Amino acid sequence: MIRKIGYALIWLGFSVYAFTLAPPTSPDTLDLIINLSTGKWEGINPLIVALFNLMGVWPMAYACLILIDGVGQRVLAWPFVAASFGVGAFAILPYMALRDRNTGYTPPQSKLLALLESPWTGRFLLLSALALLGYGLLNGNLSDNWQDFIYQWKTSQFIHVMSLDFCMLCVIFAPLLADDMAKRDFKNPTVFWIAVLVPLLGILGYLSVRPAMESRTAAVEQA
Repeated sequence: MIRKIGYALIWLGFSVYAFTLAPPTSPDTLDLIINLSTGKWEGINPLIVALFNLMGVWPMAYACLILIDGVGQRVLAWPFVAASFGVGAFAILPYMALRDRNTGYTPPQSKLLALLESPWTGRFLLLSALALLGYGLLNGNLSDNWQDFIYQWKTSQFIHVMSLDFCMLCVIFAPLLADDMAKRDFKNPTVFWIAVLVPLLGILGYLSVRPAMESRTAAVEQA
């Protein structure tokens, strides 16, 4: 119960901050979002391009955890995952507040869950994230890009909140990870802490190497 209340308070505080205390909305925010979404990146800071697209990788990573975690939950998982593609942690935090611990064995129930369960999905997401990071860090003058990014972070609600959203997604998934590892009988504290402490790449690395739940079935049958 304390964990649920904690996530609910984090969601409330984050929401209040984003809409009342963050910098004001810039006049060109809608045009920026449209250009970022349609691939018209010329003239846009590469760091912002990378961040915007990484915010599309995060929901996929959470989907690989939450939709499997949702099997057996009292609350439906898919609406929160679907909403997270648009609002990120604002959708994930309510699920974290409503879910119960779920360490029971839940093999893939559909082709979608089988796809999310596959380590190749994690590897694809990891390579995508690395490519986006490379784009952001290697295009143009990095020092100038960072100065521009900091300026926009201070003056644009969209950039400010998106950056904080990314950070929030980095720090709230530990209970999902712990339960996912328990489902697989995957007892490796080193992997857990790497996944938790290395932003985004850590959890994507975990998704790339986590053992399949079928292997647990085989172990049970052999016993």
